[in-house]
Amino acid sequence: MLERGGKLPVLRQILETEKLAPKDCVIVADDRNNLPILLPEARKIGYDPDFAVRLKADVVVTGNLREIIAPIEGKPVETEKRPSRNEILRESIHASGFFVPLLAFYIGLYPTCLFIIIVTLLYGTSELARIERKKLPIISHLTYHAATQPELFEFATAPIFFAAGILLTLLVFPTPVRSAAIAIFALGDSTASIVGRAYGKRALLFNRGKTLEGSTSGFIFAFLAGSFYIAPWKALIGAVAAMTVEYLPLPVSDNLITPLVTGAVLMVI
Repeated sequence: MLERGGKLPVLRQILETEKLAPKDCVIVADDRNNLPILLPEARKIGYDPDFAVRLKADVVVTGNLREIIAPIEGKPVETEKRPSRNEILRESIHASGFFVPLLAFYIGLYPTCLFIIIVTLLYGTSELARIERKKLPIISHLTYHAATQPELFEFATAPIFFAAGILLTLLVFPTPVRSAAIAIFALGDSTASIVGRAYGKRALLFNRGKTLEGSTSGFIFAFLAGSFYIAPWKALIGAVAAMTVEYLPLPVSDNLITPLVTGAVLMVI
């Protein structure tokens, strides 16, 4: 990991010693320090990968690590078709962002922003405590039951980006735009994740961690959510913008940029 060329010289040495070719390899990778060994001839599996690995992976697996076994054997990914309790709780929290604009309407913009900041700080404190094997009442319990498998072993940043995306959208855009952008983001993304897990079969090109079924359902619910706040034709364009950002394997968390890009597109129209 520290030497020039990364792990590639080691891989080449192993192949030479064992008299194997790159086509005999299955490489499982998660982040960009593995890029040198993602050889074109090898079978490449991304496990909860970053955007750089997603672009090169033949198969993307998220969730339970045992799901990499089928693609290692050259078989289709065998996922648990029923979303787990963790996934349902996680996406329910995500979908609850739909109500943030309503909260801002009833108690005011700045009290809502202050509330989001306080909850985010409590969450960050809870994560730091969890790393030290300590618990913060309620929040640590929710985190444990909503985190993905890899997040259980690290500081889970997704909720931080989620809160930051909503907070910035509230502060940057005027009322109708920010309400629609947050609603589209919150309901579209959560629906896509649940439906993609339960019914997804066709992986999307360039982002094999997403499925056609999940993205289509996410688009429909994003449109319906946006229509609650703005004209349907504007909600349609906003949903297209949000799902496009969700589809692209970008280097920045989609929890942060999706509501901002959606808000910017809605401002233009």
